[in-house]
Amino acid sequence: MLHSATYNYLIHLADNALILCQRNSDWCGHGPVLEQDIAITNISLDLIGQSRSLYQYAATIRNQQHAGDKDFIPSTEDSLAYLRDARDFKNCLLTELPNGDWGQTILRQFFFSTYQLLLYTQLQHSADKQIAAIAEKSLKEVTYHVRWSGEWVIRLGDGTTESNERMLQAMETLWPFTGELFIPAPYETTLLKEGIAADVAALQAPWIQKVQEVMEEATLGDLFREKTAKNGWSQKGGKEGMHTEQLGYILAEMQFMQRAYPNSEW
Repeated sequence: MLHSATYNYLIHLADNALILCQRNSDWCGHGPVLEQDIAITNISLDLIGQSRSLYQYAATIRNQQHAGDKDFIPSTEDSLAYLRDARDFKNCLLTELPNGDWGQTILRQFFFSTYQLLLYTQLQHSADKQIAAIAEKSLKEVTYHVRWSGEWVIRLGDGTTESNERMLQAMETLWPFTGELFIPAPYETTLLKEGIAADVAALQAPWIQKVQEVMEEATLGDLFREKTAKNGWSQKGGKEGMHTEQLGYILAEMQFMQRAYPNSEW
């Protein structure tokens, strides 16, 4: 059944990928070494590919919903990316946080990629066959993202005194935003009952387990165990359009050309 909950869910998944892609792409030409500069840029390309597939499907649903409406302007993947305001975006807050240093970017990627791996593993069995197909294709990419970012977490955490301290600081900064990943929005709850969406609440325990394995090897296990033991309050709201001021800055840069020169094409 194609309804607004499906549209909102697709937008949520697509926005996560697009906004994290935009953040990661800031490293292009600025990575610590050429090989890793290229690696994180390729991850950005993977994420934008995921977002395109999801936006295309979301646009199809929205256009079907407004079929027969003479005043409706059909949606496309481009209009969904470039012509919505910040309040209309449904990405998790974690994806829009500033890059910080290389360690913070790496830890954010590892946290989110591990979540995506579990999410897409569930979604490949979605009752919505198109969502299942997108998830199955994306899993191949995300598996690499987890391995690459996990290796870097270990390298930095178990590296020098300074790199270890930077990773500890990165965890302090990012941790309050990880809980939102596992708090279902209303559209997720609705679609879970229909077998379309993933059960994000059920992903938290395996996520902690997978992340902790890497944290222990990275000599960051003590702080991670401390954070998970508290299981306290988390920042949230992104899934329903309430964001940090950072998203506004991202969209101002990302959407400038399309808003300044409407309908422009390369």
